Amino acid sequence: MTPVDALVCRRCGRSYAHGDVEYTCPEHEGVAGILDVRYDDSDADATLPTGSIADLWAFEPWLPVSGDPVRLGAGGTPLLDAPALSAELGVETLVKDETGNPTGSNKDRASAVVVSRARQLGHETVACASTGNAAASLSGYAARGGLDCRIFVPGDAPEGKLAQPLVYGADVLAVEGTYDEAYDLSVAVTEEYGWYNRNAAINPFQVEGKRTVGHELAEQSVVRGEVPDWVVFSMGDGCTIAGAWKGFREFYELGYVDDHPKMLGVQADGATAIHDAFHGHEDVDDVAETLADSIAVGRPRNTVKACRALEESGGTSVLVSDEEILDAMRVLGSSEGIFAEPAAATPVAGVREALSRDIVDEDDTVVVCSTGFGLKDTEGAKRATGGVTRIEPDMDEVDDLYGDEARVDAE
Repeated sequence: MTPVDALVCRRCGRSYAHGDVEYTCPEHEGVAGILDVRYDDSDADATLPTGSIADLWAFEPWLPVSGDPVRLGAGGTPLLDAPALSAELGVETLVKDETGNPTGSNKDRASAVVVSRARQLGHETVACASTGNAAASLSGYAARGGLDCRIFVPGDAPEGKLAQPLVYGADVLAVEGTYDEAYDLSVAVTEEYGWYNRNAAINPFQVEGKRTVGHELAEQSVVRGEVPDWVVFSMGDGCTIAGAWKGFREFYELGYVDDHPKMLGVQADGATAIHDAFHGHEDVDDVAETLADSIAVGRPRNTVKACRALEESGGTSVLVSDEEILDAMRVLGSSEGIFAEPAAATPVAGVREALSRDIVDEDDTVVVCSTGFGLKDTEGAKRATGGVTRIEPDMDEVDDLYGDEARVDAE
């Protein structure tokens, strides 16, 4: 039995029994009627994991899936001490490293739940629009679950991200347009053909998979004996930060942890819609121009839930430049050996910005969530580092680079 009690419309408050609707409130057009999944937590104390977490299905009693989930190993990611990064930033910093998920990003948490639901509901095909990570994730889980997969991506999506879903056997349709245009087309197609729709906001259950990162952070806080002051995510559609806050808040409200962190959302200064909405800016720009393609979203579909996470947690949001994101990639890699794609390094840049504005205090503890593996976007890595140094096969050329320093070390 699934623990889902009801689905509630964020816009009008209308409540639906589990199974009456799957996507959005039918009283509103498009994604205006975003649904919240509510749970019966009467048996919650009996279901809290108390040891190491192998994967997100440690939280199966909390997830909207009725047995026989699709397992590929999502979740159970480490919370790493990061002393060198802490010294670099000037604040105690830990890294929730999501890059080791099965397809290389935190999107696997959502796909695990959504594909499991699709299979249990009798669907044979799943689909979504994506800038790349959700495409790879859905494709991998669809292959594992024995389902067909159709992916709609913007034409400029990184090649590395498009290779993954192709290997997983998905049909990848590169739409000659923006992510938002690919999204709109995917919605129309899934409505026409009856394919199961994974898209952000339209499918409320994908946020439920992402909330397990909040559950894990709460459990890891118990193990460490300290709840962090801040948890930092980059924001694109807003689903990840919304889900993480929901998961942590649930365990706080149940008394599993005695405090909760503030959420810090970070956007690129070329894609600022959630930041603008949260801070009440009148001129909200739907342009998305940033090298961090995973958060290059002009019309976020989960702005409401993301802003609620920031507000309820007592947190806020900041903007960073593409140059700061590239530098954060280099810093995270060179200090802690974590290879993050641009969007996954964006939280590091966000901590720097928040420190400079006295949002984060030097005495705080922050967790930066690195959400995607760097090989997803090797061009970004090249821009961050300047690329390789090319030399002739000659000892003298090596000596010109390192000779004096190396001889001092040898002595």
